[in-house]
Amino acid sequence: MTFDWSVIWTNLPRFAEGAWMTVWLAVVTMALAIPGGLILAFLRMSPFKVVSFAAATFVEFFRATPLILQIYWAYYVLPAYFDMQFSQLTTAILGLTCNISSFNSETFRAGILSIRKGQWNAGKAIGMSDVQIMWHIVLPQAVMRVLPALATTWVSLFKDTSLVSIISVSDLSYVSLKIRSETYRILEVLTAMAVIYWLMGYPQAKIVDWIHRHYKVVE
Repeated sequence: MTFDWSVIWTNLPRFAEGAWMTVWLAVVTMALAIPGGLILAFLRMSPFKVVSFAAATFVEFFRATPLILQIYWAYYVLPAYFDMQFSQLTTAILGLTCNISSFNSETFRAGILSIRKGQWNAGKAIGMSDVQIMWHIVLPQAVMRVLPALATTWVSLFKDTSLVSIISVSDLSYVSLKIRSETYRILEVLTAMAVIYWLMGYPQAKIVDWIHRHYKVVE
């Protein structure tokens, strides 16, 4: 068996472009999924049953079905049956954002519900409205409590972006598999792909470990 690692160096700019797209997708998705998750969390806690049920249905659907199916559904079903046509990149962001927002919503909801009722009562005792109590007292504490969980979701998201390659979004996975099909160097290309993912993902995992230690909640 012979190895030809020159294929990696020759295509290094393409690997770099794919890696950049992977990072960009993760950043944009999380930037949308944090407010999206917070909105869904508020909707799930709504006193109006219809609103709460609709939000719960949305969340449970995206949490209980595979992300790859959601991406396929958005890419093929929406144009075919609802006349909604999106580009590959927009479809990828839509699918990833809906999925991660659903997980973030449960994270935020758990954080909000973990704040003791006495803090609500204390806020009302000094004349604060429910919105003021939520914004100034409950939400800041809840965000700090759920920060480790959000960091863990970020790492999972970073890896899950590879699934958008199925609709030809030029992330690291898509670029790597394209180079593999062009050069027939399976071991070298897939090894390089794994190394690049590891080089990007390992520091993130260590940061998450630090966040877990630094921001863990001790009652």
